[in-house]
Amino acid sequence: MQARLTYSQHARATLRLGLPLVGSHVAQMAIILSDAVMLGWYSVEALAAEVLGGTLYYTLFLVGSGFAWAVMPMVAAAEANGDERQIRRVARMGGWASMMFAVLALPIMFWAEPLFLMAGQEPDVSALAGDYAELVGIALFPSLMVMVLKSYLAALERTQIVLWVTVGAVGVNILVNYLFIFGNWGMPEMGVRGAALASLVTTSLSFVILAIYAAKAEPEHALFTRVWRPDWEALGQVFRLGWPIGMTSLAETGLFAASTVMMGWLGTIALAAHGIAMQVASVTFMVHLGLSNAATVRAGQAFGRGDGPGLRDGAKVVLGLSAVFALVTVIIMLVWPETLISLFLDPEEPDRAAVIGVGVGLLAAAALFQFMDAGQVMALGLLRGVQDTRAPMIIATISYWIIGVPVSYVFGFTLGGGGVGIWLGLAVGLALAAVLLLIRFWGWSGRNVGVRALQESREGAN
Repeated sequence: MQARLTYSQHARATLRLGLPLVGSHVAQMAIILSDAVMLGWYSVEALAAEVLGGTLYYTLFLVGSGFAWAVMPMVAAAEANGDERQIRRVARMGGWASMMFAVLALPIMFWAEPLFLMAGQEPDVSALAGDYAELVGIALFPSLMVMVLKSYLAALERTQIVLWVTVGAVGVNILVNYLFIFGNWGMPEMGVRGAALASLVTTSLSFVILAIYAAKAEPEHALFTRVWRPDWEALGQVFRLGWPIGMTSLAETGLFAASTVMMGWLGTIALAAHGIAMQVASVTFMVHLGLSNAATVRAGQAFGRGDGPGLRDGAKVVLGLSAVFALVTVIIMLVWPETLISLFLDPEEPDRAAVIGVGVGLLAAAALFQFMDAGQVMALGLLRGVQDTRAPMIIATISYWIIGVPVSYVFGFTLGGGGVGIWLGLAVGLALAAVLLLIRFWGWSGRNVGVRALQESREGAN
């Protein structure tokens, strides 16, 4: 058992691990933002279509990422125990599980347009969104493998490469967007399909670079040696831990996807404003997600050592860091909403004033749920670190779907709150999830981590 760290030592260790992860998530979000900004300058209809198609894509992507998220605490715990064979096994099978999911999800992307029409979206926007989804759906394969490799490398605290590959991907995405959205330098003008092509190119290139790095940086793991051979025991371990994470992500992203559908019922202007406000809120969320990943790794290491006090002290520190950033973002959203929204719109866009008018109210609602969103994602990261994923899945489902979605509908339509009412419903669902997940962590996992680690070690010995 290592000596108990001070809070300042926990903060330094968390930031050393977390800041590159924050940077990589913000850079990943910059890729999405560049799509939104460049399509917004192309046309409001293209932006609205990307909001719909992108929502479907990222919903499936986050569900499939559950297996990659499972790799992170499992590799961290195995690394703490010096078990290199287990590291290789779970990383490989995380890739297997992710690819199996991508195969199952691809038909949904190909049938996106009928799904949007069934959801009551406008025909023109649904057709464009379907075009986007057909092409970007192929990017699920490299995107999910990138997530597996990022989780593997982050658990080994090799976060710098994750950061720089993602930063480089931003530039590639912007360049391909410039070429194919607008048809520059003699390339075909593809509009929304150009943005989808950029995503496919960017994620494929990122996967190749990360795979080469992982093979060279950790040769003792032999990550890609006989990668085609199944390891059913390890696959079962990854699946048991990963599918609840995927379902938790589905519950959360489903809440936001449902809000997107409801905003579409209010018209193209409302949907475009919603997409912009969601992009802004997502940038701030990426910071919390990076800290949450750091919490997962450090909690996973503490879990592997059976270090309950270190787990709880680290949790206090990472929650405090997240709260400080949430306060900063609340101030920015309330003071400069028009400036933020204007970044996504052509100055000559006829509907510019209408989109900004709706978006200002949505950003005010987004400011309201910053602390709630931060609290729930930090709690999820800590719980994943101690490999507790099924109870969070149940909590998320109740909070987001039984409470959040109905409240959004009531506030938005029954009570006439419109877009702001829909977003206030999101805040209610996030608040409930944050409270219940934090109670779960402090009331159960923190007290029992030592016992669970002992049980795991005994099971491994047997």
